[in-house]
Amino acid sequence: MSHRARSALSAALIVLACLLTPLGALSAWALYGIGDRARYEATMAPLAADADVRDAITAGVADGIMREVHVRPRMQGPVNSFVRDAVRSFTQTEAYRTAWEAANKAAHDAVMRALRDDSAGPVTVDLATVTERVKRQLAADHMPLADRIPVEHTEVTVLGAEELVRLRKGFHVLEVAAFWLPAASVVLTLAGILVAVCRRRAVLATGLGTALGAALLGFAIAVGRRLTLSDLPAGVSHTAAGAVYDALTSTLRLACWLLLALGVTVAVIALLAGAYARHARHRRAATTGAPAQDQAQAQAEGATQVGA
Repeated sequence: MSHRARSALSAALIVLACLLTPLGALSAWALYGIGDRARYEATMAPLAADADVRDAITAGVADGIMREVHVRPRMQGPVNSFVRDAVRSFTQTEAYRTAWEAANKAAHDAVMRALRDDSAGPVTVDLATVTERVKRQLAADHMPLADRIPVEHTEVTVLGAEELVRLRKGFHVLEVAAFWLPAASVVLTLAGILVAVCRRRAVLATGLGTALGAALLGFAIAVGRRLTLSDLPAGVSHTAAGAVYDALTSTLRLACWLLLALGVTVAVIALLAGAYARHARHRRAATTGAPAQDQAQAQAEGATQVGA
């Protein structure tokens, strides 16, 4: 194979590897970071203490209670204020954290079960247990109307039927890609470096390509955050949704920074190795060239003496 063909093949392999690297990181995050229940629960648990999330939950639960409790118009303001204060106080208790963990576990189990099965209906979560805990807290705070709050099996739709069909196809692809994309990226990288005429340049290109791919993935995460918040329905807290998005993508953002650091480090090492190799060649050339120069000068001086 000619040098030109080897260079072209090496470049194609390295470019393909650099494209697969961020896609592999994305698919691995989706399957192992979001799909794994233990990791998902560990990610969502700290959000129970997030101020924006607590405010959003306070507003949602209080509005739901006020829709079920009918009071005189002149009493709506004081009762609404009392309910919000009681719910906000509830969000600082251990019972709230238990309810938060239970709700997230139920939502995650329902979504993953629907993605792995072939059920056609929407994914719903029953919030009756959360309402029951709030009702008990309000009764403990001596709210007169707490006993009138109905505890019904209120189902909240997490995923619609149409969204579920699209996500199920993507999830099946991720299950395969989460392993094979990173493996293919490593194999293609090694093949591209071994085939290259100048392996140092191939390593440099791999480092720069990896860093560029990581930067593009980070940009895509930022764009995805903006699009997600812009598509929220009215009444949903953007700050709380942003906190949830940031928590869910924290592992993916960390992977971006690690890939970026790895790519830059590899590129810098390749550049330093090239500079050292050039310096070593110059030193060898200067060392081997000095005796020949001295011998030529001696011969010239001898010829001058003979002529004299």
